[in-house]
Amino acid sequence: MTVPAPSGEASTARTADRALRAAARHSAGRLAAASACSVAAAGAALAEPAVLGHTLDLLLRQDPAGARWIAWCAAVIAAEVLLDAATARLTGGVDARSTAWLRRLGLGRLLRTAPHRAARHSPGEVSARLTAQATTAGAVPAAVVTASVALLAPLGGLVALVLVDVWTALAFLAGLPLLAVLLRAFARDSGASVSRYQEVQLDLAGRLVEALGGARTIAAAGTAAREQARVLARLPELGAEGRRTWRIYGATVARTGALMPLLLYVVLGVGGVRLAEGALGVGGLLAAVRYAGLAAGVGTVTGRLAAVVRGRAAARRTAALFDLPELPQGERRLPGSGPGTLELCGVRVVRAGTVLLHDVDLRIPGGATAVVVGRSGSGKTTLAAVAGRLTACDAGRVVLDGVPLDELSAEELRREVGHAFERPALFGGTVADAIAFGDGPHPCPESGPDPEAVRAAARAAGADAFVRRLPEGYDTALEDAPLSGGEWQRLGLARAFHRAGRLLVLDDATSSLDTLTTREVERALAREVRPGTRLVVAHRVSSAARADLVVWLDAGRVRATGTHAELWRDPAYRSVFGEGTRSETDARPEPATEPPGREAVR
Repeated sequence: MTVPAPSGEASTARTADRALRAAARHSAGRLAAASACSVAAAGAALAEPAVLGHTLDLLLRQDPAGARWIAWCAAVIAAEVLLDAATARLTGGVDARSTAWLRRLGLGRLLRTAPHRAARHSPGEVSARLTAQATTAGAVPAAVVTASVALLAPLGGLVALVLVDVWTALAFLAGLPLLAVLLRAFARDSGASVSRYQEVQLDLAGRLVEALGGARTIAAAGTAAREQARVLARLPELGAEGRRTWRIYGATVARTGALMPLLLYVVLGVGGVRLAEGALGVGGLLAAVRYAGLAAGVGTVTGRLAAVVRGRAAARRTAALFDLPELPQGERRLPGSGPGTLELCGVRVVRAGTVLLHDVDLRIPGGATAVVVGRSGSGKTTLAAVAGRLTACDAGRVVLDGVPLDELSAEELRREVGHAFERPALFGGTVADAIAFGDGPHPCPESGPDPEAVRAAARAAGADAFVRRLPEGYDTALEDAPLSGGEWQRLGLARAFHRAGRLLVLDDATSSLDTLTTREVERALAREVRPGTRLVVAHRVSSAARADLVVWLDAGRVRATGTHAELWRDPAYRSVFGEGTRSETDARPEPATEPPGREAVR
């Protein structure tokens, strides 16, 4: 799991607090309404003892005005109940909106950052942060407001108690320093314990999702018991931290719960003495006891304080997503009729202190197919990601038809630069939706994507035949489609072909296909897919042989570029494809019949 470094804890806390303040602003109207209702409810609660005391005195004197004051008592009590109900309803709405806002913020940052940054957070960790952690953090804005307003009744009750009888107030004040010490210790101890609990919880979630993702491998290896032990290894630690948190909370509640009644008995005793002396009436004694009860309610702030402590700790965990930097984009557009010329000028990429690409200079003419080859770890996938603006370079720039990719708008970039991957992730309700994914809103939403365009893309990727054999053809639910790895990869290619722009980046996207199918896909890519520039990461000598240009990477540097036939003379180049590779002559492509300008896979 990803845990913030100690040196970055202060920054993470600031990020979390900024996000919570922004969430509060997002629900400012409802939060203000909840605060107003809560303040009004506190006012009604403060008025109630005085009204009850005065009414009791009137009734004891048999004053005719007593009946009218009974109606006032009923009105004050009803107002308090209704305002408390309105506060609870509004607070629940604020919690839900704040949680949703934090989730959208975290998910948006996750999806808009470079993939290599998003990959640092395991799926289980992300899931925990966007569900349980975000829910807990989302309660903070309302909890802060209600905790602040909750102090009004105790403070108001204390002031009123002084006004009713100063001696009863002094008796009550004698126990408040001890209460303040208890609440401070609670905030300090529970904050540390809750933070450790949430840290262990995230680690457990990450291990669980990892195990679920590798369930078949675990079953095949017969290591279910060992994996179960690994996933649950920190469960005792989680239980210990949970029990510690509840012990702290329980001890604080127990101590404040014992202290508050004791203070009330002291107030009642002092008030009784004052009543016997004639300094306080029966109604005044009732009011003094009720105001002491309100003042004692400061202990109930403990629960709201606990919610704030838990929420801030959860927000700091979720802040790992808020801190993800977005991949910057501009507002420019590409020239209308550009051929798709791709240039990499002094491109340098550094990850975790390791240089993955060393000052790469490369030019791929528009409409050409360039195949990137090299040994494992040579930087092929990084080059493909930089060329398609899936990640930013640390130095240099990438230019498409004269426009730097980082100056393009995100919409223009994704419309004109397509990708296909070795292990594609497919999204959508049906197979047709998966192929058309990312195509933008359809002109007729009720009819879905254009069927003919989807089928054409599937044919180009060699997927049409097996899709038609599915139970519902293109309308088969994606989760019900029994697809092999190669078929899954062909659907990924079909998706890329369906929305092919002037640059198409294929990152080992035919690795699961047999040689014959790969050749058919390459022919279709030349004849049936929108013409454009192709950047292909490949391992097969046949793919390199049919390319217009071969880019040979070695340890993050462009060792050489040229045609396959030219590079084949170098034994080191031949060794990239392994022992037993066919000779240059054997690997040479068949005579082509493509029309001029469509020789994209040669």
